[in-house]
Parts: sequence; C-alpha cells; structure tokens
Amino acid sequence: MTSSKNDVITWSMMLKKTPFIVRNLPKLVKGLRVGNIKDPTQPCGLGWTFEQAVKRNPRGSAILYENTRFSYDEFNQWSNRIAHFLMSQGIKKGDVVGVLIENRPELLATVLGLAKIGAVSAMLNTSQSGKVLVHSFNLVQPKATVVGGELSEVFDEVRAELQVEPDQIYYLADQDTTKDPGEAPQGYRNLAQESAPSPTHNPDSTNRIYYDDPCFYIYTSGTTGLPKAGVFKHGRWMKSYGGFGIMAMRLGPRDVLYSTLPLYHATGLCVCWGSAIAGASGFAIRRKFSATNFWRDVRKYNATAIGYVGELCRYLLDQPVRSDDANNPVRKMIGNGLRPNVWMPFKQRFGIEDIIELYAASDGNIGFTNIFNFDNTVGFSPMSWALVEYDKEKEEPVRGPDGFMRKVSKGGQGLLIAEINDKAPLDGYTDPEKTKKVVLTDVFEKGDRWFNTGDMLRDIGFGHTQFVDRLGDTFRWKGENVSTTEVENIVSGYSQLSEAVVYGVEIPNTNGRAGMAAITPAVPPEELDFKDLARYLNANLPPYAVPLFVRIKQQMDTTGTFKYQKSHLKEEGFDPAKTHGEPVYALLPGSDTYTLMDDATLAAIHSGEYRY
Repeated sequence: MTSSKNDVITWSMMLKKTPFIVRNLPKLVKGLRVGNIKDPTQPCGLGWTFEQAVKRNPRGSAILYENTRFSYDEFNQWSNRIAHFLMSQGIKKGDVVGVLIENRPELLATVLGLAKIGAVSAMLNTSQSGKVLVHSFNLVQPKATVVGGELSEVFDEVRAELQVEPDQIYYLADQDTTKDPGEAPQGYRNLAQESAPSPTHNPDSTNRIYYDDPCFYIYTSGTTGLPKAGVFKHGRWMKSYGGFGIMAMRLGPRDVLYSTLPLYHATGLCVCWGSAIAGASGFAIRRKFSATNFWRDVRKYNATAIGYVGELCRYLLDQPVRSDDANNPVRKMIGNGLRPNVWMPFKQRFGIEDIIELYAASDGNIGFTNIFNFDNTVGFSPMSWALVEYDKEKEEPVRGPDGFMRKVSKGGQGLLIAEINDKAPLDGYTDPEKTKKVVLTDVFEKGDRWFNTGDMLRDIGFGHTQFVDRLGDTFRWKGENVSTTEVENIVSGYSQLSEAVVYGVEIPNTNGRAGMAAITPAVPPEELDFKDLARYLNANLPPYAVPLFVRIKQQMDTTGTFKYQKSHLKEEGFDPAKTHGEPVYALLPGSDTYTLMDDATLAAIHSGEYRY
C-alpha cells in the first residue's frame, strides 16, 4: 500500500470513534473474553459454538446454497448423523480425516460432524491434483477420507499412492444428498446413505473438546517446498469466532453472510462461517466465484454481509456500471487484500458502510482486524507484535551491533513479527522442523521467541497497520499463496529444461503477483515446444501457480553464495526492453501455448486488453 497523509490515523480520527466504542463496548469485551479461553477444561470449538447458535436460532437460516435452505436445527441434525455414524466406524478424537469436496453444504456438514467428534479435518485444496495432492494427503496420514463426486476422478488418479484404508474412503454425490444420496462408485462407501439412519441428537463428545485440541489442518504454500499442513486448533477457532465474529462483524439472526471464497482456506471457513455462527446468522455459499452472478446472489439471499479477497473486489469493480449497483442489502464486508485503488471506489459504488479488512495467517499466531472501520488499514491487534528492519538483498531481518533486531520508526515499513507466548501460542505445522524455520529467537532480548510472518507492513499510528507485500520465496496470486520452490521443482521436471527460477511479477490493474519463470533450456532454444510446456505445467500445477511468463536464459545469475539473484529478475519483469535481449514468452488468457512477447503484446497487457 502506498503512503499518504490520509493513511495516518490521528487523535481526531480516534475521537470520532468514541461513540462507536461506547456503543459496542459490551461486544468488544465479550469478543475478547470468548476468544481468549484460559481454562483447559472448558468445552469450546466449532461444534460447541454451532450448538450454541442452534439454541439461539433453531429455525433460522443456517446454510443457503442455490435454491436450498437449511435451518440451524436441520443442519445440526445432519452433522450429528455424520458424527454418530463415523464414530461407529472407529473414527475418534484426534483422528485425521481428509476432506476433498468443493464449496457446497456437504462440505460444511462433514467438517462440522468431524469437529463434534474431535477428529481433525484435513482441508485438501480442491485445485490440487497429481503429485501435489498426494503430498498433501499423505503428509497428515488420514485414517479416512471423504470425497465429493465432483472430485472423484481427481482422487482416483492418485488413489494407489494414498495412504488410507480402502474401507474408510467415503463418497458424497454431487447433489443434495439429504434428498437423494445417489450411488457411490466402486471402491467408495456412500456416506449419505450409510449415515442416514444414525441418531440426530448432539453427541456427548462435543463437550469434551478443548482449546488445545486440533480442529483442522489448513494447507499453506510456505517459503520453501511443497504445501505444509498448518495446525488450526479449536482455541484458534474461538479467537476467530470472538474477534472477527463477535467484535468485528456483530451480525444477528436476521443477517446473512454471502461468501464465494474457497472453504479449504481459513478466510472462508473460519472467518466468514465463524462470523455467521457467532451471530446465529445465515451463511450463503456458492460453488465458485462468478462476477456476473455475485450481486444477483446477494439480492436473492438478502445478504447483509459478504466475504471477500482483494482480487474478487477488483473483478466486481471491472463489471459494467449499473444504475442499481448501490441498491443492495450489503452493509458490511470482511476479508483481506483490498488495495487502496479499489477500496474507496468499491465502497462508494456499491454503498458499503463497513469494510472489515483483516490480516491473519492460518499458520501463525497474529491477527489484525479493522473493527473501527478506518479506510485502507488491516486494523489493530491486541497481541504483542513489532515491525522490524529487513534487508531484502540478504533476505533476513537486520540486527544491530548488540545482536538484536531494530524496530522501524512510525510510518515506516518493516517485517511483521509476533511474540510467541502463553496468550499467543504458535500451533505451527505438522512437521516440527517446518515450524522451527518460522521462529525467530533472541529478537529484542535473550531467550525471547517471535513468529516470522514473512510479510511487510507499515505502521500508520494508534496500533494500526497496512499490508505492503510478501517477502521471500512466496508470492500471492488469485488469492492463493504460491511457493516458488514448489513451482521450480515442477518446471525443472520438464524434459526440455535444465534449470528454472520462479518469482512473482506485477501485472497492471491486478492484485498480487503473477508467476514468471526464468528457464535454461536443455535443448537448443529454437527446439523448445512451448505448447507442450504449457500442457505439462497445466497438468502438474494448480491454475493459480502456472507461470504466465517465461524468460529464456542461457545461464542463471547467482550471488557469491550461489543464491539466485531474483531481485533483478523481479525488477525487469516481462518487459522485453529490460531483459537484455533475452526473449520473453507469455501465456495469454485463453491460449494453450506461450507466445513471444513483443511491444504490441506488452502494450495490450498494460492497457488491460488481456484480462487476468
């Protein structure tokens, strides 16, 4: 985010928020209390909070999807049947169950049922396939798995490589399975059919789940390697439920939150659904985001709130202007990644009152929330955090002569780090070695421990910050974190290449960074088959990770310690005038091959002729 005088929060701005603070003080206090459970014997978590919502609003809308509506009581009974049945099949507290289902009620009912048991839902990314899916699945060693009919072919392609008992592979047909369970293919058990006769009452196990018990594994592409499985505990659910739901969104039984965000990510699953549950509100979902149907759905469900990521908002803003754009029921929106050049135009065009921008990482211990509704900020955090000086060339925080890190001055940009303590524990990853890599020690004093977020933020006063950029070997595109190391391994596996370096580059009028690969051919450059390269990458990478630009290099540039000099590659980007005569190829939208970049193509990209 860029700096301006309007970005700084002043005393006068804070004073204007006094009536808001006074009016909402009970909610703020309750949110802090609910989100910071200290008693290790106090029941809590997803299942427990949902059952509380059922008591408050049993006949109110819980889940809305297409033309189907489930009340809180109906949906609770559905998840209870799943819970009781899976317990009868030997699934117990602490067991991991892989969940591979697209955004539909069956996904949420399954996850809720597992949460009531105390089983851990491994939220498999529905964009993954092949080797990456095998890695993600086997990483957490599920005792069972539940597969949606829409993804059974993807699952079947790698089934032989997956470590799961054959009789614990369950199937949910791609339809409303509460009305018709459908037929399960050979090799699957029909979860809807087999669980139908099970009891509908709340299982006793819900009240034996505590804040330190794992709830989900949520996958993240970290700074190196293949996806990591971040541990998301029921205590983290309570922090999201209390902080985003009770303190920030403050929804009620008559509200509906509409979200098209993928439910294998924490923003859609925990922030959006958690906020709806906190208000005993409706949660309306769609299989996949559609710019043309977004506001139609909002009006159909009478949604008073929406979930977003910055890219989604830009797509909506790019739609043709309509006279009734502001004539919609939405008052609030919650999400992350909204850029300043989109923030105010979006807010004004669609008549949004509150933009609750947040910053959080499913694998971290820190979260910021814009609960006071300032513009262009991720808000503040009650946790202990700091912004420290960072050397981009060395790719590490700066330490002074005394060996300790240095905080940036007010208004400055720095690496965000969060103190690890009893109030803000770091749940980390399933692999302890991966967790160690994100922990900084002896930061401000001997023996202290801090979580390295890998993100640059800017201090704008009164504890509020703005997101600036991702650091290291990860970039963000289409709302997804992309590990350059993972993509490099796949790109380098192509038979006509000997080496590949992957990095993110900015495309005008888009959010995040698109993938670009500098490649060294193993064959004469003129023999490179760019159409086959595109086919190979599309077959082995999720769509958001496929490099959109390729630069041909005869030899890679490295530092004295043999690290790739990515900073120069990032700066030069895909402009042929800056690549020192090295040809650049682009995978243009709708094309199945890489095309040689020239001045006309570059101009078309810059003018927005090609929509990314």
